[in-house]
Amino acid sequence: MTGPDAVDLGFARVDVGREARQGLPEVVYGTGKTAAQITSIVRTLLRHNDGPVLATRVAPEVAAAVVSEVPDGTYDPAARLLGWRPAAPTGFTVVVAAAGTADQPVAHEAAAIATAVGLDVTTVTDVGVAGLHRLLAEQDRLRAADTVIVVAGMEGALASAIGGLVACPVVAVPTSTGYGAGLEGITALLAMHASCAAGITVVNIDSGFGAAMAAFRLSRVARRGAL
Repeated sequence: MTGPDAVDLGFARVDVGREARQGLPEVVYGTGKTAAQITSIVRTLLRHNDGPVLATRVAPEVAAAVVSEVPDGTYDPAARLLGWRPAAPTGFTVVVAAAGTADQPVAHEAAAIATAVGLDVTTVTDVGVAGLHRLLAEQDRLRAADTVIVVAGMEGALASAIGGLVACPVVAVPTSTGYGAGLEGITALLAMHASCAAGITVVNIDSGFGAAMAAFRLSRVARRGAL
């Protein structure tokens, strides 16, 4: 199937109309795709869109092969993110708050993707509730943000703590860090859904990408309101 919104590559039907509908081209999920497949999809997106083109969860050796075929790409190994044509900053501010060092890979993904789509990102690390003084020391920075992305595993309590401190939207990312009863992130996921801090948005386990996209959508609404 081909048409104004789709290009059929045989193995994938690339949604080239997404930028017109949502303000951002389709993002490629790299896990499970070969370098040749990612290369073909990226070339198609670059040809049919004007905005940033991104591929997430890309292994270093696959990223090297793709970058060798598609000029001007960059690779962030901490975020496992391939990117072309990053967007200019829009002025919409996001703080990514990571509970612990083990949560940083997911926080890196959220921060890198949010930056690539034009958000102004600051990262705050190791502010988990086991040392509440560390979080309270960052209150002013958190309250000044347009959106806070909270990345936490274990019992996921950081989302509730930050949700009670700030007025802006909070996007919570449960991570799979923790011991047995953490159930590979399910405990944090359920705790964030059950938070007593009203109005928190919760995305999928380990999905820094999902959190960045939620922040991007919020930025689109904020910019529309400013026009």
